[in-house]
Amino acid sequence: MKKNLSQGPRPNDPDPSPDPARWRILAVLLTTIFMSLIGVSIVNVALPSIQASLGATQSDIQWVLSGYALTFGVILVAAGRAGDLMGRGGIFLIGVALFTASSIAAGFAPDARWLNAARFIQGVGSGLLNPQGLGMIQQYFRGAERGRAFGYFGTIVGFSVAIGPVLGGVLIELGGSDLGWRLTFLVNVPIGFLVLYLGLKWFPRPLIRRLAKASDAAGKGRRSGWRTLDPVGSGLLGFAVLAVLFPFVESRTSPLTWLMLPAGLLLTAIWVIWERRMARNGQSPMVDLDIFSTSSFTNGVLIMSLYFLGMTSIWVLVALYIQEGLGMSALQSGLFGIPAALLSSWAADWAGRRVMHLGRKIVIGGLWLAVIGLALSIFVIYLEEHGLASAWWLMLTLSFVGIAQGSVISPNQTLTLMDVPLDYAGSSGAIMQTGQRIGTSVGIAMITAAVFGSLTLTSWPRATMIGFGFIILVILLALGVAWKDLHDRERLRTGASR
Repeated sequence: MKKNLSQGPRPNDPDPSPDPARWRILAVLLTTIFMSLIGVSIVNVALPSIQASLGATQSDIQWVLSGYALTFGVILVAAGRAGDLMGRGGIFLIGVALFTASSIAAGFAPDARWLNAARFIQGVGSGLLNPQGLGMIQQYFRGAERGRAFGYFGTIVGFSVAIGPVLGGVLIELGGSDLGWRLTFLVNVPIGFLVLYLGLKWFPRPLIRRLAKASDAAGKGRRSGWRTLDPVGSGLLGFAVLAVLFPFVESRTSPLTWLMLPAGLLLTAIWVIWERRMARNGQSPMVDLDIFSTSSFTNGVLIMSLYFLGMTSIWVLVALYIQEGLGMSALQSGLFGIPAALLSSWAADWAGRRVMHLGRKIVIGGLWLAVIGLALSIFVIYLEEHGLASAWWLMLTLSFVGIAQGSVISPNQTLTLMDVPLDYAGSSGAIMQTGQRIGTSVGIAMITAAVFGSLTLTSWPRATMIGFGFIILVILLALGVAWKDLHDRERLRTGASR
């Protein structure tokens, strides 16, 4: 299997005849990413209105977020492998259709149970389309163009994060307590229909061709397309991710959910054994585990997982500190993140144009900016607590965090996937996204638990400073991995020059 992995075409190989439709395809991908991220950020703002309108319990409201996160994380890797084998464009459009249909269902939900069912399906749709987006950028772009494409990807991420909470606040103000939150879901619908139209018009159609080939192969006595998709491996990994994620999203409801964590680790071990068995028997595993022998991929996945474990909690803590600690409104809380999000967009574009030249140094610089921004934010909160500064100075210090986000996420994606063969572009990108989801869930659960626990002994400002301190420690761990990766690359380059 290792032989096949090393001989496969790689995303960074020179391409003498780039697809002329690649920029149109990228426009469709970026529009979809904008839609899915707007959907996530708007929901956070709309939760109080949803609870009041539907008479939902606290558990119902938690599942509005948790249900989406769980189905999204569980389906990622299997969806990525399906796209690798059956055609990324077709799976992508199926995901868009599911996301759009479930947005309609959520917007017209008569009760909390209906809404949560729609959110489960929305997570499936997002899980189907996301790994295809990463895989298609790898498929259609090479070299410096690929870095630019991921830079545009990061720009859209930053802009979506900035505009989502503000747009949500405006829609809720215009629509009122009942219609407003429904509009936050329905706003995705026209974008979804536009993406479906442009995708059907511009995307190649490898899905039909590959399905036909799989059917022909089955008719000739070869292994079937379903077996090639490795349904056993998909099921094992899906249940493993579910068992690992579930305790972190539901631990406050029932402490017994922590019993699922060892089961998740056991299922992960069984999945690894199964995948290695598939490879030894000459079959097509869901994930070729030899990709982890590529240090740039392994290090990049670890950097991204640690980054999301720490940094995702920043905006949760900021929102809690601004609203609970200082008594400001949700809309005012959303304003604190706008400069950071806009600077993140700019930094992602800047870094995307230079990542092929500067490499992991951009990621290291971004991680240092995150540490600086967090340290300065702790200083501002300390001054505010003692009446020496306004909390609005956080808009400036958190701007360093925004630049860090643009300098870390997209460049790290480019470098992590650089040496992965195109045959595994979707599944490898999905592995990285799964690491992000697990990091996000674990980080939010652990860091918010530390903050809420410290509130029994101290004030909101000091509890927030404690949370930021934990995040700095996690980012320093990510810095250590990034330095190791840079050292590994330089050692390989030195050895090759000899």
